[in-house]
Amino acid sequence: MKIMKINRRKFLRGATSATVGMISFPHIVPSSALGKAGGIEPGNRITMGFIGVGGMGTNNMRAFLAQSDVQVVAVCDVTKASNEYGHWYKKGWQGAWFGRGPARKIVDDHYARKNQSGQYEGCAAYIDFRDLLARDDIDAVCITTPDHWHAIPVIRAAAAGKHIYCEKPMSLTIAEGRAMIKAVRRHGVVFQTGTQRRSSQQYRFVCELIRNGRIGRLKKVVATIGANNKEAPARDWQPMPVPEGFDYDMWLGPAPWAPYHKDRCLYTFRFGLDYSGGQTTNLGAHAIDIAQWANGTDDTGPVEVEDLGGEFPEDGLFTTATKVHFRARYANGVELICKTQPGGPLRFEGTEGWIQIQNEKPTYHPESLKTSVIGPNEIHLYQSNDHHRNFIDCVKAHRETAAPVEIGHRSVTICHLGNIAMTLKRKLEWDPKKECFINSEQANRMLSRSMRSPWSL
Repeated sequence: MKIMKINRRKFLRGATSATVGMISFPHIVPSSALGKAGGIEPGNRITMGFIGVGGMGTNNMRAFLAQSDVQVVAVCDVTKASNEYGHWYKKGWQGAWFGRGPARKIVDDHYARKNQSGQYEGCAAYIDFRDLLARDDIDAVCITTPDHWHAIPVIRAAAAGKHIYCEKPMSLTIAEGRAMIKAVRRHGVVFQTGTQRRSSQQYRFVCELIRNGRIGRLKKVVATIGANNKEAPARDWQPMPVPEGFDYDMWLGPAPWAPYHKDRCLYTFRFGLDYSGGQTTNLGAHAIDIAQWANGTDDTGPVEVEDLGGEFPEDGLFTTATKVHFRARYANGVELICKTQPGGPLRFEGTEGWIQIQNEKPTYHPESLKTSVIGPNEIHLYQSNDHHRNFIDCVKAHRETAAPVEIGHRSVTICHLGNIAMTLKRKLEWDPKKECFINSEQANRMLSRSMRSPWSL
């Protein structure tokens, strides 16, 4: 793997060629951008760009800024600046928390504190992610956009040779996930899905206990997820004017055109089926990912999925499930139930005991499992204790991450299957190898969605 080095000529050439879509060109090129940054030689740094810098995107950016061998050089967001969800800043971004303006300031302030002069203005800001990807001085990108904006940036980033950290849920549809796998593998880039529990010692230990038969044969997994945490607007909601500094058409992107309303965007995008799978994919992606890990089914999926009483709104702006309840059955006989239960645990039941884990705290039966030791000849799972650090280390070594693209795809696929079964109110047979439903063309048509022109995979 070739790690890009930033020198003065390349930095200026790259910045000049990417002015289309840039919000404010860094008019001072700091010495730290041309040589050392925070004590790290340029050749040892991973340069990163951030696509989507809302709440979670800003958290991810701060986590990577904390890595001494990472240099953040660009941010991108269709929002100029916003504060609490629904509160937009029309002029400037002072006091705002999220958006490309505040994100750029966070980066510049961070490096200014490390610079002898106390000044730094080397972070570029873009509206269009394609302008960020066009830069040849960026090694890796972090994509923290709404779910409907995951596949296209991932595929284009892979084609541009950028390594990718992409938030969960990895895809909006099963077809998108498969296309993302194809692009990542075709172009040989490193990929990390943002399912951070794969880098938790507690979850890893629980899964190792189960994989090594400490609770006997695994029979049942119950994945409980929280309910919708935002109140839907009134059913007679009316369109709102698009806020200044927000590129709403770009935000919609491949999704169908729809009139603007503040509760369609920012965090509440999670409750619109055009942009997300609801809490099924948002929270289910975490719980079901660990269920997959414990079951040893990272490379496959269930053979059957059944609705157990999922509920959806009849009309209104919010369209995702208000109550999640479905069952999936694997070829090895393990039953997975996913249901809405605020504050509920992830529970594993075996023939000789059970384990449940909630808020990173496991409960064991029998209690002796707590002190069980995984022997040298037993199954030991991938070790990572910091998801962001794991990504950087894997980029440097060009090796697989804790949550590579196939694992992210297989885990969220089960969430998508659950949504489809709950929508159709029936039991469906699934072929995890061919990734299609057996004898249900209606269900198979729901594996992909059309995209609004000019966007496509």
